[in-house]
Amino acid sequence: MRLFKRQYLWMPTIVGWGIIITFFGVIASLIFFQIHPFLAINSPLQQADVLVVEGWIPDYALKQAVTEFQEKSYSQLITTGVPLERGSYLLEYKNYAELAAITLKNIGLKPEQIVAVPSAEVVKDRTYASAIALRQWLEKSNSQITAINLFTHDTHARRSWLIFQQALAPKIQVGIISSTPQNYDPRQWWIYSAGVRSIIDEIVAYVYAVVVSWKA
Repeated sequence: MRLFKRQYLWMPTIVGWGIIITFFGVIASLIFFQIHPFLAINSPLQQADVLVVEGWIPDYALKQAVTEFQEKSYSQLITTGVPLERGSYLLEYKNYAELAAITLKNIGLKPEQIVAVPSAEVVKDRTYASAIALRQWLEKSNSQITAINLFTHDTHARRSWLIFQQALAPKIQVGIISSTPQNYDPRQWWIYSAGVRSIIDEIVAYVYAVVVSWKA
């Protein structure tokens, strides 16, 4: 009875190892430098007549949304958002949609240009809840809207775009615009703790969003 046997194993040469390491190094570098623009995607629709703003984004991002609205030929701005997790007892506004709407009015938009479309309270999938609330509002209002641009914050853009596209398809086309972060340089996100957290969190969340079916 034999317990061992001789086998031959092919191994790369020094040149082979050099080629393999170089190849994977190039791939890793491309991913490293392109991951932020991939997540913080900008792909607006020129024919979109409505700008939809996720209400949870920071105030400086809301100012960027106002600039986008005023520079383009939008006829209406819609804010979305779930109920506030903190501060609702101190404010008359109970959700991010209403809070963003009043903030945009104070920044400079006219009240008649803005509509707040809040969603119900949920324990998970808040972006999806906001997208469904928007779809239901559009259906109830018998809106003739066929294309929107979604404005959200930084690396959240790719995920929001995916979810809103699936929630609003096939009747409404969705473009995407991401705001520019102010707490780190997106060109060197890896040297800022805020940038690293943003990238890691959104990579995980985006993979989850890709795996889950959002059609309902």
